[in-house]
Amino acid sequence: MRRIGLIGGLVVAAGGLVWLLQGLNVAFAPKSFMTGDRTWVFIGAVTLVVGLAIAGWGLRRPPAER
Repeated sequence: MRRIGLIGGLVVAAGGLVWLLQGLNVAFAPKSFMTGDRTWVFIGAVTLVVGLAIAGWGLRRPPAER
C-alpha cells in the first residue's frame, strides 16, 4: 500500500508541477488554455505540495519496522 502512495504521490506532484509551470508561462511548458493564467500557479503549487506529502507518506516505514 505504501508503494502505491509513493507512486501516486509522485504522479500527482508531476501534474502539479506542469500546472505550475504553465501558469508561470515558462517557455518549455506545453501550451494550453492554462498558459499564463495565475490561477493555475496557485492550483499547481497546492497540487505539487499535496503530491509530495502523499509521496512522503509512502516513504515512511510502518511502526513495526522501526
